[in-house]
Amino acid sequence: MQSTRTHDLERLDLTRRSWLGHAGAGALALSVPLLGRAADADSTFDETSTLKAVTDFFGQTTEGLAQVVAKVFQEQGRPNGYLRGEEVAAAVTAGVRYGEGELVMKSGATRKVYWAGPSIGFDLGANASKVFVLVYKLEDPDAIFKRFPGVDGSLYYVGGVGLNYQRADGVTLAPIRLGAGLRAGASVGYTHYRREKSLNPL
Repeated sequence: MQSTRTHDLERLDLTRRSWLGHAGAGALALSVPLLGRAADADSTFDETSTLKAVTDFFGQTTEGLAQVVAKVFQEQGRPNGYLRGEEVAAAVTAGVRYGEGELVMKSGATRKVYWAGPSIGFDLGANASKVFVLVYKLEDPDAIFKRFPGVDGSLYYVGGVGLNYQRADGVTLAPIRLGAGLRAGASVGYTHYRREKSLNPL
């Protein structure tokens, strides 16, 4: 009798341990994606705050800006940085573009950035404009200092707002331009991001 009771208690204990083990494994499985999403939120910008930063920077809210930001988030996801600045362009068919601004990472790191590059398709003359660049998969802020070729066929234009993609070594940049000076040439060729200002567009 005593032996049977002991055996039943041991079997009950094993059953309870097994159930607890499965419950713990299930909780762990549920927590992994939750932790992943939390980490992603800590290291990237969400769409709402990004749209606010973009509209504050350009000083206006337009349907075109909202559509462009939504398009980038749909295609590229959440950026882990952005670059905001101003640029000038001048051309006689072929031209050049110079700019400078500040890189801001979600981690809090910042860098002063200058850029230049050749362009094709501008009208005769010169113009100045603001540019807001969403930055993706840039693990080291210093890794932005290189040439980023434009992605063919990525030019998107709606409501006075232009977007195109630049990509190098797994890092994607999405420059957004508004209003004056917006031309298809902005997506042609490449842009060289530098630590120091230079008149050499190459």
